[in-house]
Amino acid sequence: MAVIEDDARRIIAVVVTFNRLGLLQRLVKTLREVPGLAEIVVVDNASTDGTGEWLDTASAGADQPWVVARTLDRNRGGAGGFHEGLRLALERGADLAWLMDDDGLPDPDCLERLLTHSGDYDFWGPVVVDEDDQDRLVFPIRLPGRAAVVHQMAEVRAAAPDGVIPGVVIPFNGVLVTRELVERIGLVREEYFIWGDDHEYRLRAEQAGARIATVTGARVLHPAVGDLGTPMMFGRTTYNHTPSDLKHYCMSRNNLVNLRDYRGWPHALAFVAKTLWFYSFTRRDPARLRLSLAGMRAGLRGDFTGHQRFLGAP
Repeated sequence: MAVIEDDARRIIAVVVTFNRLGLLQRLVKTLREVPGLAEIVVVDNASTDGTGEWLDTASAGADQPWVVARTLDRNRGGAGGFHEGLRLALERGADLAWLMDDDGLPDPDCLERLLTHSGDYDFWGPVVVDEDDQDRLVFPIRLPGRAAVVHQMAEVRAAAPDGVIPGVVIPFNGVLVTRELVERIGLVREEYFIWGDDHEYRLRAEQAGARIATVTGARVLHPAVGDLGTPMMFGRTTYNHTPSDLKHYCMSRNNLVNLRDYRGWPHALAFVAKTLWFYSFTRRDPARLRLSLAGMRAGLRGDFTGHQRFLGAP
């Protein structure tokens, strides 16, 4: 615990929530027991499940760290929520912002373990494991220098005997980002809404020369999210399939833009080819393929409004 007590920097947790009051209450209760936090900023994406009313009560209480609530006028997605939350955290004097969704749950010592690397990195975070199968990663990791992704904690530990995987981070699931880096690269792209905003922020940080890492001894528990990393092309690669049309539309649009802007057209065209293959052969679905192409066309035109027609859909 001395690492936290000796760290003089002001640490503010930033939580984005939407219609998951029970999970938010669980998370806030856990965060209030974490030493070293100055405040907990909660950005509510105009929830309709009583979240706003509960936040009014939580933010008025005397418990520390204090909950600072900001309710948005409409659902702006994870991207809009983290854009606003990060802006507010810096406005309130954060030296380090600890970013997370409402459905994650950091281990009690997660922050302490991350802070053992304070000063070594600018943007670093924990592994994210399935809360029902804690030997399995929720978000597969592509290890540096390898083509394949890994799904098991045993593979992660074997690849990182010193407890750190440099150059890899899973934002925004319990990651720490320094004030200096945010001031250098700016806030999250709120127009992305969901899916790809976190990856874009990591790519932007990487482009700016940020020191990035995953600390394998620090963990966030998270519900399983489905078929991320679904094998395709006879197991030679994977595709991030989701049953949600909203998420898939945003993923198709945002991922193509990210690849074009940060990796170049060859990588962008490879993503188009993978999508065509996946929904033509691996999991044949002409309607989903049409949706993919619509999202991609919108991204190339710079139109980030098309997702709005899916709001309210599962």
